[in-house]
Amino acid sequence: MSVLVQGDQIRSILLGVRVSKATGTVANGITTLFTIAGGRVVLTSLVGRVTTLIGSTSSNLKLTYNPTAAGTSFDLCTAVAVETDAVEQTYYIAGSVASGGALLVGGAVGQANGVFSTPYILQAGTLEQNLSADPVGGAITWTVTYFPYDDGASLVAA
Repeated sequence: MSVLVQGDQIRSILLGVRVSKATGTVANGITTLFTIAGGRVVLTSLVGRVTTLIGSTSSNLKLTYNPTAAGTSFDLCTAVAVETDAVEQTYYIAGSVASGGALLVGGAVGQANGVFSTPYILQAGTLEQNLSADPVGGAITWTVTYFPYDDGASLVAA
């Protein structure tokens, strides 16, 4: 039996366009992950996956949205401790920005994780990773899915 609709096509229909960004070695401070341009987008998921063991120095991670025009930067989630997080550990946002969504660690490696219950509409700007200290090693790959809300809007890896 042939498959008429492929898995990536189903994902695109349900969640939108997928874009990934590998951080390289994580470090203290702000790393721009994604850039939104050309109008507003609807963010449908944002998931991080540890690809290299995070170092043992105490460090907290949060994600920030920084609009390029009107408005000020704000945290998309509360910070979470990430030191010694193992390869395949997953991070995702639960809750809404208005209620101070929480960046959650996906429990045991390989555990199922949720995606947004309510998508976010974001204008042109950047999505940023912010670490409170240098954990001395480690890497995370972030994957986002989105739909353009305005004609010509896009989200790309920075």
